Amino acid sequence: MPSRIVLVTGVGGELGGKLLARLGNNPDFQRVIGVDTVPPAPHVAARMGRAEFVRADIRNPLIAKIIAASEVDTVVHASTTAHPAGPARRTAVKEMNVIGTMRLLAACQRSPLVRKLVVKSTAAVYGTDARSPAVFDEDAPLRPPSAQGFVADAVEVENYVRGLQRRRPDIAVTVVRFTNLIGPQVDTVTTRYFALPVVPTILGYDARIQLLHAADALSVLELAAVEDKPGVFNVGGDGVLTLSQAIRRAGRVELPLPKAMLPSIGRMLRGARLVDFSPDRIQLLQHGLVVDTTKVKREFGFVPRWSTQEAFDDYVQGRGLRPVVDGGAMTESLSRVAFAAARRM
Repeated sequence: MPSRIVLVTGVGGELGGKLLARLGNNPDFQRVIGVDTVPPAPHVAARMGRAEFVRADIRNPLIAKIIAASEVDTVVHASTTAHPAGPARRTAVKEMNVIGTMRLLAACQRSPLVRKLVVKSTAAVYGTDARSPAVFDEDAPLRPPSAQGFVADAVEVENYVRGLQRRRPDIAVTVVRFTNLIGPQVDTVTTRYFALPVVPTILGYDARIQLLHAADALSVLELAAVEDKPGVFNVGGDGVLTLSQAIRRAGRVELPLPKAMLPSIGRMLRGARLVDFSPDRIQLLQHGLVVDTTKVKREFGFVPRWSTQEAFDDYVQGRGLRPVVDGGAMTESLSRVAFAAARRM
């Protein structure tokens, strides 16, 4: 395989930073460049090998000059965010997701040397409701739960990627749709949700959830960067957990509430900067989402090291979550909020 020059976005985050370190120690690449507005974490920077960090904002057209001047031929776009860490500034995240992707893809289109693009996406793009299939494959239509949420950003990003493919069919494009990531170092609305002492759920529903350990996600991104396997791939751990099973395994207390009351609870938790109950989130908690991972196993030979259950247990152990001995006070507080909201409806 000829020497290659790869550029990785989002290296200030946990997943992007670790990918930069992996590729920086991979002899398949002549040069590895990581870009972000913030540098990789110190524990990542210490293991970067030959990789280098360039402080750059992909929303700025200057990203095109970096790609051209560095003679980049492989781009791994790992900075997209569909599951932020708790309540996030919607405008800033949307700009990074959508405007940043537009600038990056425009730079790829203009550079004749770019021949490979890997994009991190989310399985949440399928949407989920009462009519959804039990298991989604890669050919399922994309139906974001709301027009304004983070999942809608991911669908928009994938639309831009398809546009690039039409304009530059010579670029091999790989899109990986991850189920919810989990692990001791992962900080998202999902991991914060399961760490709540009392976990609000939707009365009458017990959604099936499929999780992916962050280390398995990292392995897939590395494989996609090294191997030329164009296409769209679902990636998730084997097996599923129901929401109630996961809450019990984390030692939390479940609080089933009518669906209409969750936004009120969400406002209280958002004020504490914990989690949010966006329309995307509520729909997932109601109906769950499970994907078929046959394609990634067949074409990449990838078998996840952690099943959904094992990934969740590693998260619980790594975070040091202890069973809630008395969740009565919190349950009573949340119930009062829900009751007050119900009286205003």
